[in-house]
Amino acid sequence: MRVGLAGFGMLSWPGLLRLRAENAIKPAQEKTAIILVWLPGGLSHLDSYDPKPDSGIEYRGPFKTIGTKVPGTRITELFPKHAAIADKFTILRSMCHTAPGHPAGSMQMWSGDSDVGDKPTPKFPDWMTVANFMRSQGPKRANPLPHSISVLGSEYRGPAYVGSTYSPFLISNDPNRPDFEVPNIGLANPSDAKRLSDRVALRKGLDTLERAFDKEGELGAVDEFEAQAMGLLTSPSARDAFDLGKEDARIRDRYGRNRWGQQLLLARRLVESGVDIVTSDLTGDLCGGNAYNWDDHAVNSHIFDAYRFRANAYDQAVTALIEDIYARGLDKRVLVVVTGEFGHTPKISFNKSLGIGAGSSGAVGTMQPGRDHWPRAFSNLWAGGGIQTGGVIGASDRRGEDVIERPCSPGDFLSTIYHHLGIDPKMHILDFNGRPTALVNEGKAIPELIGRSA
Repeated sequence: MRVGLAGFGMLSWPGLLRLRAENAIKPAQEKTAIILVWLPGGLSHLDSYDPKPDSGIEYRGPFKTIGTKVPGTRITELFPKHAAIADKFTILRSMCHTAPGHPAGSMQMWSGDSDVGDKPTPKFPDWMTVANFMRSQGPKRANPLPHSISVLGSEYRGPAYVGSTYSPFLISNDPNRPDFEVPNIGLANPSDAKRLSDRVALRKGLDTLERAFDKEGELGAVDEFEAQAMGLLTSPSARDAFDLGKEDARIRDRYGRNRWGQQLLLARRLVESGVDIVTSDLTGDLCGGNAYNWDDHAVNSHIFDAYRFRANAYDQAVTALIEDIYARGLDKRVLVVVTGEFGHTPKISFNKSLGIGAGSSGAVGTMQPGRDHWPRAFSNLWAGGGIQTGGVIGASDRRGEDVIERPCSPGDFLSTIYHHLGIDPKMHILDFNGRPTALVNEGKAIPELIGRSA
């Protein structure tokens, strides 16, 4: 959708929505979906997917490397399950950007915002909101589930000028809890659903006069979102999509009977049920340390103890998701991306522990190792999506400090995601001031991560 400024002045808001509906998404043979596994705080590339065993002791850390199913590709010894299925994913070792703080780094990755300074709220919409907006403009679908769902994640992202209507549906409960349920999904009692429908019908009757003056048809959008809400409230199939109890116990065991494992199992269930976008943040007690995320400064955690503490749950959950996507024939349609907002300093630092956090922090005042923020080079993992897997894209230098081959920016990252969803990253939408703003200002889809036809 590329329209001149003069053209925007001639269109009403409903007219713009109709224009977007006609131009938002390219036709696709099969509707695509994305699962983003987000590691807030940032994954240390040296202690995971881009180890540097030949660098000095002050850089490489204590972990050995292991070979993988792909000859020549080595990763940390902490991820043996990754090593066994390395032919099913691609490692990108050359991500880089310019933001040193968590808010700014996250906003660069979520929305392409080039600001290097941290700010409390994003000025550009995150890619999930944009994709939800674009897909909501197409033909009305029968599936009551939302286009976009976020599991245990909300920091440093937001809808900005697209509007909160298109924000992801947020799940804030731990899927591993025995009493896990999502409120207001699939009323169990049919009589409750009937009473709710009657009330909505009454309210619509009272709206008749108001609609007589709705010259531009804006209230039609309200009807659409009300219908979606009613579908979620009354649909048994929507309720079933969130019911992990319907999974075979062996599948649940394979993912891991913990928060992270059940989060990613839920993500698979949701995309299989027709959700387009699922983001899942791996945080909480499984991280260890006092930050309860991947922000392994020495004051927060003994970084190497932290990786030992969390490695098994992470290795198990991520590889179970990837294997499951392929086993169920979802690998052409569903793209899995695993990343954080940046990496961590190749050179190890030391500081006094705050003494908080199970499994990965020494007593108060203990000097312990850590790594700090590092956006100049970091890694992420890609699987499914019809891409050619079993390889490595790009490279960092011998210490992991800077990218020396195939640098990839947040714009490239976002363009690749949009491409998979069939959305033109150069498309424009209106900002708060009515100015057409590109989804991605700079960057292009990474060729090796563009899916091939089935």
